[in-house]
Amino acid sequence: MKISTKGRYALRLMLDIGLHGEEGPVRIKEVAARQEISVKYLEQIVSILVKAGYVKSIRGPQGGYRLMHPASEYTTGMILRLTEGSLAPVECLEGEENNCSRANNCVTLRLWKELDQAIKDVVDKYTLQDLLDWQLESGNYYII
Repeated sequence: MKISTKGRYALRLMLDIGLHGEEGPVRIKEVAARQEISVKYLEQIVSILVKAGYVKSIRGPQGGYRLMHPASEYTTGMILRLTEGSLAPVECLEGEENNCSRANNCVTLRLWKELDQAIKDVVDKYTLQDLLDWQLESGNYYII
């Protein structure tokens, strides 16, 4: 499994808004400059986050974006699933039911299930607040 730039940049965008949102709405151009990400790409990502209700768009000359909820209410898994879709390591584990014709005889299914659970355990364990805390502890405001 590999997280795409969309997923990684969505986390960076949410972190940046979380870090700088106390000062007022955060402008995409400012995030783009701080994170060295294209404004156009961030606009596509923020549109997804707004539609999902993760961030709020504030219009006007002092406008920008704010988190809709406290950072502690967003898990990294929520943000990644929104932008990446399923995080399952194999296609047969993407849905609620495994419809693979080989599921009953698949020797590797146990491995894939354990890997899937391990991924879920990690991405659903950590919140955006955890990442913000790590960022502040590091004293480094550049988010990778």
